[in-house]
Amino acid sequence: MEHRSFEQIYLQYYKPVYAYLMTLCQNEELAAELTQETFYKALDAIDGFKGGCALNVWLCQIAKNTLTDTYRRQKRELPPLDDTLPDVPSPAPLPGEELEQREGALSLYQKLHALPEPYREVFWLRVYGELTFAEIAALHHKTESWARVTFYRARMKMKEAIL
Repeated sequence: MEHRSFEQIYLQYYKPVYAYLMTLCQNEELAAELTQETFYKALDAIDGFKGGCALNVWLCQIAKNTLTDTYRRQKRELPPLDDTLPDVPSPAPLPGEELEQREGALSLYQKLHALPEPYREVFWLRVYGELTFAEIAALHHKTESWARVTFYRARMKMKEAIL
């Protein structure tokens, strides 16, 4: 691993890890708390990181395990879909156009949320998380071709849902 301070790692990867957790738990407060716990665990284990995968993949795996442990401890199920979306800025929307955009984004988000696992997560990691197929495969302990096929199937399911 290249020599970087943990502070640099934290600053570079905090937002992607938080965003990843948000897609999994749909709760801002919980995602922020778990992100902090993820980096605490990563700091504790950083000497054991051998570079067998990308650092962001390693951090996301810690985050996913932290969330799983939290749900196990609390014996909670995944939360239902949060019906609110943040406002999407628009250059100069026409009357009614902003509402249509919000409704369209919400509809797309609901369709993505309705995808079964692992399609939803793989689709999100590829499109919004901008991870490579190799990174997605490493995160799931699968092959790169599994990640490609799963993403392709997820994309086809999204197309069917949209049409």
